[in-house]
Amino acid sequence: MRRMRRLCLVTETFPPEVNGVAMTLQRLCREWVRRGIEVQVVRPRQAREREAGGGRPWEELQVGGFPIPEYPEARIGAWACGRLRRAWGERRPDWVHIATEGLLGWSARRAAQGLGIPLVTSFHTNFHDYAQHYGVGLLRPVVAAYLRAFHNGGSLCLVPDEELRQELEALGIRRTGRMGRGVDVGLFDPARRDPELRRSWGAGPEDPVVVHVSRAAAEKNIPLVIEAWRACRQRHPRCRLVLVGGGPEEAALRRMCPEAVHAGMRFDEDLARHYASGDLFFFASETETYGNVVMEAMASGLAVLAYDYAAAGQHIRNGANGFTVAKGDREAFCRRGVELAWEVRALDRLRQEARATAAGLPWSGVVDAYLGDVAALPAFQPAGDEPEATASASAA
Repeated sequence: MRRMRRLCLVTETFPPEVNGVAMTLQRLCREWVRRGIEVQVVRPRQAREREAGGGRPWEELQVGGFPIPEYPEARIGAWACGRLRRAWGERRPDWVHIATEGLLGWSARRAAQGLGIPLVTSFHTNFHDYAQHYGVGLLRPVVAAYLRAFHNGGSLCLVPDEELRQELEALGIRRTGRMGRGVDVGLFDPARRDPELRRSWGAGPEDPVVVHVSRAAAEKNIPLVIEAWRACRQRHPRCRLVLVGGGPEEAALRRMCPEAVHAGMRFDEDLARHYASGDLFFFASETETYGNVVMEAMASGLAVLAYDYAAAGQHIRNGANGFTVAKGDREAFCRRGVELAWEVRALDRLRQEARATAAGLPWSGVVDAYLGDVAALPAFQPAGDEPEATASASAA
C-alpha cells in the first residue's frame, strides 16, 4: 500500500451531526488513521458545532452550506470544485472517497476527475425509496437516474450488503462492491444496564421495556413501532416504550404518543445506557441501506424485532439471536411484538446470542476489506501488471 497513504473523505454529514451515516464515517476515519493513513475530511460547517474542530486525528476542510428545509440542523454542502482543486493541487490525496451525492459530492467528483485522482463512492441512503415518504413518489425514477449518473463516475461504488448491491445494479449503477459495517461492542454493552434509569421510565425489574433509536423522520416508520407497543400493552399493561432520537417528526411523535418516554438525542455512553436498559428493540423502517441501530441493539443484549432485510436480514437468525418478519407485513410485526413482550423473561439465551453475533463484527475487519478493494483498483496496480478484479474482497 505504498501509494495508499493519503485519503480524502468528502461528505455532507459528519459529527457533530448525529445519524447513522455520520457515525459510520467517523468510525471509518478512526480505523483509517489507526493504519497510518493521513485522512482529510471535507464537509460543510454545521449550524451547531458540539465540539471544536481541533484535536481530531484527521484534517478537516470545512466548506459553506445551506440548511435542509424542515431539517435545519443539517446542511447541504455548497459547490467547492475550485477550492478542492487548489487544495488537492497543493497536497494531492492518493484517492478520494465521496459518501454523499449533493452539490459538494458532485464538485469533489469533478475536481478529482480533473486532477486524475482515483475516485471511490459509497451508497448510504435510499433516496430513491424516500420519495414516497415525502409525498413525491413520482420523482423516484428521476432520483434513481441522478444516483446512477453520480455513482457511475467513480471506479467503485460500495454498498453494505448483497441485496442492495443487486438492486443498484438493476438501476444501472456499475462497478459495485460491498463494504460492510461494524459495531463497537466496547461501547454498546449489556453491562451498561441501569436500574435507576429504568425506574425513571416507570419500569420495574420485571416490566418489559421496548426501546427504539433512530432519527425522528417519516421514513423511519415510527408510528408502526408505537402501534406494536400499544398492542403489547393491551396484554402486558406495564410494558413501557422509550423513543430515543431527534428530528423533524419529534414534536409530532410526542403528540401522537404522549405516554411514551421521549428521551430525545443521546450520545456516546448515555446512548449506550439507554439501549442496555431496555429489553426489546422494535425497528420498523423499510428504507434502510443497513441500519446500524439494529447491530447496536444486538450488541447491547436486546431482543430485536425488525423487517427481514438490510442489517437484520444479514445477521439475525430468526428465533436464535433475534426476530424478523417479512418486509412491509405490519400485522406480523405487531403480532410478533406482542409475543415477545409476553415472553421477554424467557429470552436470555437469545439476547446472549445477539451479543455474540455483534461481537463478531469489528470495524477493523470492515476497513481491512475496504483497503483490499481499493488496492485492487487499476489505478493502484504496478505498471505492466494486469489489475485484479475490483471489489474482490467484498464480493467474496
